[in-house]
Amino acid sequence: MSELTLFVLQLAFLGLLWAFVFSIVYALRTDLFGPARMRSEEVSAPAQEPVNPVSPSPSPPSGTASTLLVTGGPKEGLSLELLPEEQFTIGRSSDSTLVIRDDNTSTHHARLMLWNDQWMVQDLDSTNGTFVDGKRVSIPTPVPLNTPVTIGTSSFELRR
Repeated sequence: MSELTLFVLQLAFLGLLWAFVFSIVYALRTDLFGPARMRSEEVSAPAQEPVNPVSPSPSPPSGTASTLLVTGGPKEGLSLELLPEEQFTIGRSSDSTLVIRDDNTSTHHARLMLWNDQWMVQDLDSTNGTFVDGKRVSIPTPVPLNTPVTIGTSSFELRR
């Protein structure tokens, strides 16, 4: 075998080795932070919609929670509005509504949703589980007002 052929084979092997390393790094990055996505507000400026003062904003049914208050963990004191028409997601992923950067929190950990005028929490097959008042959730479970929900090292409560 000539020296040129041997050199080309070494370069090809080195290229394949680096491609393998980059594919492993990409897979780990995707697992930790979710798939890469382009933010729509950076791509183009959103068109301004006219405000219609006649139509009221949707509000949660009376007697249900309208606010999520983080009571423990790194984001303690944070208060977020719960919109009845949207699902509220919790996890490490940047596309979650409540992002919790915690080793005990999965990328897509749990979901809050309004069902029959009651907020429900659903664990999304997380590794470390979701707990309502200290009990692990395995099926969509109602979340009463002022009851602690624990995900990783963070906890929150639903308030009016």
